[in-house]
Amino acid sequence: QEPVALEKRSRLAEKLGRGEFPVLAEIIPPKGCDPTREIEGARYLQAHGVDAVNVPDGSGATARMSALTMAAVLQQQAGVEVLLHYSSRDRSVLSIQSDLLGAHALGVRNVLALTRDAAQYSTILESAVFEVDAIGLVNIANNLNRGLDVGSNPLGTQTSFLIAVSANPYALNLDEEVKRFEFKVEAGANLAITQPVFAVEPLERFLRRIEPFGIPLVASIWPLTSYRNAEFVNNEMPGVSVPAGIMERMRKADTGERARAEGVRIAQETLLEIRGLVRGVQIAAPFGRYAMAVEVAQALGERTAGPRPPAVE
Repeated sequence: QEPVALEKRSRLAEKLGRGEFPVLAEIIPPKGCDPTREIEGARYLQAHGVDAVNVPDGSGATARMSALTMAAVLQQQAGVEVLLHYSSRDRSVLSIQSDLLGAHALGVRNVLALTRDAAQYSTILESAVFEVDAIGLVNIANNLNRGLDVGSNPLGTQTSFLIAVSANPYALNLDEEVKRFEFKVEAGANLAITQPVFAVEPLERFLRRIEPFGIPLVASIWPLTSYRNAEFVNNEMPGVSVPAGIMERMRKADTGERARAEGVRIAQETLLEIRGLVRGVQIAAPFGRYAMAVEVAQALGERTAGPRPPAVE
């Protein structure tokens, strides 16, 4: 018996299918259990033409609302399309299937499948456990899209996830990165999203390597907020490299306001450089500054107007 296809597919997938250039922005789940500011931020981003928001999983290894809960709340209360970051770390295959089926029932249609390494900066001592990595996670989600569990047993219904995966154009071992990328596509990935891009040449080189695999790629843009922030990104974020010229521009921005403005300009310049290379863009909102993400996106042209975002605490 054929599985029943549930209604409502990914609007993000539809935009990509029509050849549009979707803009995503980041909303990090709150510490604690009050999502009011994040809901207001999602409404602000949507009012300014952002097509979807991405919700990181386990950000900062602190006690935050779960990404899955945050994604469902934003879709239901702000009406915004959400890309749920979901990692396989510390989750059994059984719990992964349960989470994804529950996410689909709550209306989530886009999932970024991640392995997620142990956190560098955590408020607790922890040890990581993995039953599957990102490739295995993609395979599980793809099976659910076919109406099957991990043992190929029929479920009676099939999900309709857009399955995204991460990609690192700056990987030190690019051959290994491309090999894993190929495995992800073979497992059922529909979309790839890069690490933050600060230089175009590595992105172009990576795109040439993955062209045979035929899935769209969305580039991440990270507006820097200060020279110290640029140092952190350059030195502490695995797989991310900030060119010396950008470091110098941030060093010369000698006040907080000038530094944020320079960070936005750099991000806008990068966005315009890569516009013709990728299928969409994902823009970070550093420290919850949603207006910075909107400013960067406006390099593509004014999208829409709306009220100011909630103030940053």
